This record gives sequence, structure tokens and C-alpha cells, in this order.
Amino acid sequence: MCGINGMAFSSRSKKQINRETIIRMRDCVTHRGPDDGGLYVDENVGLGHRRLSIVDVSHGAQPMFNEDGRFVIVYNGEVYNHADFRAELEAKGHVYKTHCDTETILHLYEEYGAKCVEKLRGMFAFAIWDRREKTLFVARDRLGVKPLYYATDEQGNLFFGSEIKTLIEAGAVKPEINYNALPDQLANHGTSRDETLFRNVKRLLPGHFLIWKDGAAKIEKYWDVSFEPKHAEKSDAEFVEEWSELFEKSVELRLMADVPLGMFLSGGIDSSAICAVMSKMVDAPVKTFSVGFKEREANEFEYARIVAKAFKTEHHEITITPEQFFAELPNLVRHEDEPIGFIASVPLYFVSRLAQKHVKVVLTGEGSDEILAGYGRYEKTLRLLNYGGKYESLAPAFLRSAVKAGVSSLPNSLNRKLNRTFLAREADIENLFFDNFAVFPAAMQTKLFSAETKAKIADANPYFLQNQWIAESDADNLLDKLLYADTKTYLHELLMKQDQMSMAASIESRVPFLDHKLVEYTAKLPERMKLRGRETKWILREAMKGILPPEILTRSKMGFPVPIGNWFRGEFRHVVEEYVTGERSLQRGIFNADYVREIAAKHNAGENHDERLWFLVNFEIWQRRYIDGEMPVNKEVEYESISI
Repeated sequence: MCGINGMAFSSRSKKQINRETIIRMRDCVTHRGPDDGGLYVDENVGLGHRRLSIVDVSHGAQPMFNEDGRFVIVYNGEVYNHADFRAELEAKGHVYKTHCDTETILHLYEEYGAKCVEKLRGMFAFAIWDRREKTLFVARDRLGVKPLYYATDEQGNLFFGSEIKTLIEAGAVKPEINYNALPDQLANHGTSRDETLFRNVKRLLPGHFLIWKDGAAKIEKYWDVSFEPKHAEKSDAEFVEEWSELFEKSVELRLMADVPLGMFLSGGIDSSAICAVMSKMVDAPVKTFSVGFKEREANEFEYARIVAKAFKTEHHEITITPEQFFAELPNLVRHEDEPIGFIASVPLYFVSRLAQKHVKVVLTGEGSDEILAGYGRYEKTLRLLNYGGKYESLAPAFLRSAVKAGVSSLPNSLNRKLNRTFLAREADIENLFFDNFAVFPAAMQTKLFSAETKAKIADANPYFLQNQWIAESDADNLLDKLLYADTKTYLHELLMKQDQMSMAASIESRVPFLDHKLVEYTAKLPERMKLRGRETKWILREAMKGILPPEILTRSKMGFPVPIGNWFRGEFRHVVEEYVTGERSLQRGIFNADYVREIAAKHNAGENHDERLWFLVNFEIWQRRYIDGEMPVNKEVEYESISI
């Protein structure tokens, strides 16, 4: 796990690389690689690298060159199958100087060019400069576990980095709001394709590579998850056995390291399953780490301890106070570069800091919900679409209109519930899935945006890009279409949270559920193996029967819960008053001040608007940091932890 950055200037720009600029780009992400820093500068190309040493610690410094010096690479990530290619590559005449996966990528690129990415099993973002052909090749892993942002200018110059702040440091972009992305960001926790909330900053999409030569850049897709054709029909037991073998292999591969490793343990089925498999494969007790709050509804320690006891782990816990939570928030917005979409990012950072005191690598359970239908919204959407289709086919239009009007006149509690069903909405994916589970649904955005903002975004549909993903999926059934869309959007934001918060604490996180071979196999499973009735992640639960404690197999999903709603109503109401309804934030003119105050007042009165207020708080902090250029005071928050 590292941080990479670089720039490439076209001949028509007549620019040459400034070493100091590359160094500033590189060192503004020192947290990603505190162990070492490297630099390569040609006349019109510069590459920077920060290293967190995981494999072949004594060697493997970057940038790294091949034998004759033609190719030079900067690389972030881990390729778990790199040793599989060594004998083949040496037989072809390639000479190794290290045992690093970095060197294998270089030799594979020498041998296969852009097709090298198809051979890699792992998480990665890397750039290779061909000094002879003057070509830059930039690639990102299939699921987007590792980040890669870039910007180009009118002269064809290219800038890239692991974090957006590297591009700002280089002067590649001026920090400005991308208003086109605002409706998408407000609805969906983040942007849904290659746009970011910064104007002119894009991200290289997962499963894509970019080739740049003298100002001309082209982007190609090299991988996508396919749901069809389904596997040949087998018994449930056979599917479970095959899936389990792939899952165990994925965990085994992610134990590759020359440094201590552990795992984040929530006590949910995902992390518990990893713990169960991992404990069979290591000699010493697994080091496990959990985070929680004093409030019982936001505390999973009870379940994490059950798993820790069952598998005899070396268990560590940290309890966060709201004071610590809010003290770190400005610093974490700086780390994430964009408004923090998920409240759980903050406890994730704290548990990463805890883990960093003991290990350099952790395994985590991200990705299981998106490949195995783990969220309750999938079952609810399928049920509503089914009933809604029947309702629309049987009830004439005038009757449906009358029912919809009747729903709007019901008391608030009943109205809010029925307003999320086909009685008040069109029975399609956009209305019953995307809009139904949005942070700021489309109707609320109409009230939220000021007239000036509406003029800038025109009639932007916050679900346009998500609908595009649905259209691009080859899935034949509704569930798989929803999973595909979430894999491309919701999961991507979760992975960025995972990367940025763990790297803020200088540790590497690995995601066994997102091994691409496991993802490919899971996608082509019959629907019943993922969602059976209302039972989510059916195949995982079957695979873990007799292995995990019963309390873990049957418990409801929580997932790093944070009692932010109560805090915003209570002693931390001043956070909302400062960043949401305060004069400075409202004077920006982006939002309708009266409606913003209404949301805050309704939340104080008992309605739940915690996610909406969370976004508005983060959006204002983000603007102060990046648009206004204020630097938060980076004071390290102290905390207490316990070991069990």
C-alpha cells in the first residue's frame, strides 16, 4: 500500500517538469507511505512514490526500473499471484532483482503490454513510463479497491495521483465545486461515474486503463462483472462447496505479507467469516480490532467478543466519545478530499489508528453486501416492484391518482411510510430503489437548491448515471441489476472510505470478498443462493454453519453504527448550528436557507434527518478546507483502548 503521483507534459505545452512540484505532490500524502519516498524526473515526465513497506521490506524501493531501464513504474497495492509468474518470466529472459510484486508487474508489461492487467489478481493502481516510446500507461484494479484520480488541461498535459490533494498541490486544478456532480453526490453518498465534486478532477474507473502519449489520452475498459450465463444448475450443497473454496483461497492470498497483519472485527457475519477462515491459516492468534461508542445501540462489542473468544484471537477494542469524533472530523475531511459520504468513516479511522499500533495490514469485510445481496433494501425493492407491477396492471390510472392523493393527506408517520411504496411512487427501479433510499431524494433537492444553484445544474437527474449502470448490466433478473449498479456506485464510495481512512493511519486494508475470481463466480450464481425469501447472503450463511457461533449467523446487520442523530439533537447541536444553519454556510447561496433551517428544526423535533445533516455538515467543512483554503488544526486526538 502506497501513494503514487505524476505528471506528463505534451510537446506543444513546451513545459518541463519541476522536481519541487513532484516532491510536493508526493509528500502531501506521506501518510500513505511513511517508510520511504522516491522520485523520477525526465524532461516532460515526473513520477513520485511514497512507500508503506509490506512485501520484501528491504528492497522494492520505487520508482523501479526494468533490467535495461526502458520502463519505470510507480505502484500502489498488492498483487497476490505475482510469484506464479516468476518462473515463466525468468524463462523468457527477464532478470529479477527483488521479490516484490512491483517487479513482476514491470516484467509482465514488458511481455504483454496493456494486457498485463488481465493477469493480475489483487488491488492496484500503477503508472508505467516507456522511455523509448514516450508512452505512459496508467491502470486501476477491477473493483476499484485502490484509488486513482487525474486531470488534463487544454494542452494535453496529464496529472494523476492516489488522492485529489496531489492534483491541487501541483496546480493542475483550481479547487472549485463541480455543480454538475452535486445532485448525484447529494442523492447517492458520492458521484456515480468518473466525475468528482471538484471541477475538472476525474477518477479512473475500476477495471479501466489510460494510455497517454504526447498529449493524446485514451481510456479503455479491460474488465467488467458479468452475471450471464448462469452456472450450470447444481445442488445448493455443491454451490456452497465451490463458493467456500474460492472464499478460503481469497483469504489465504491476502495473508501475503512480510509484516504483522490482523483484521477488523465487527461481530457481523462478514468479518466473522474472515476471522474463522484466517484463524485456520496462521500459527499465532489472529489480531482483531473493534470500535464502538458508549451508546448501546452503537456498540457491537458483545458480538465481536463472542467471535474473538470462539477463535481465540488477540482482541483489541476502542471506545470513541462524541468529543473525539467531532474533534477529528475536519482532519478526516482533509484526508478524504471530498465530503465524507458515510458516517462510519470516522470510527473506521479510529479503529485503523488502534490497529496501526500492532500491525501494518488488516483484512476487512467490505464488498460482501454488494455481491451477496446483504442490504435489506434489495429484498424490499424486489417486493415493492413485484406488488407495484401488479397494482399498476390492475388499478386504472384515475384510481391510482386518487390513492396517491390520499396518501399525501395521511398523518405524518403513516404518510412517510406509505410514501415509500408503489401507492405513492411509480413502480420502477429509479423510484423504488434509487430515489427511495437516497440521502436527498429528487423532490427534496428541488426544495434544497437555491435558484442560483438550479440555474447551474439545470434539470440534472440525480439518478441518470445510476440508470446508465442498470442499462449496461447483462443481468437478466432485477436483483442482479441492483447488485451491479451498487457495485459500480455505492461500493466504490465504500472502498474509497476504506482506503482513505486506513491510509490516514498508515495501514493497508485488504478485502477478501472482492477477489475478482470470487466476484465473478458469485455473480453467476442463481438468485436463490444470494437472497432467499428475506434471508440475505444465503450462501455465506450456509458456508459458515457449524463454524460461526449461532448468535453471529442469525443477528441483524449493523455495520459501524454511529449515534449521530442523537448527538445533533443534544449537546452537539452546535455543530449543526455552526456548519449547516450558520450565517457563513448559508451566505454561500448554494442552498435555500429557509429549507435548510426547516430540515434542522424537524430533526430537533424528532424526525430523522441524520444523514442529511451529516452531508451538510461535511459539505461546509469541505468548502472551508478546499474552496476557502483553510487548513484544519491537525491535533492528534488521544483515546483509550483495551485488549482482551
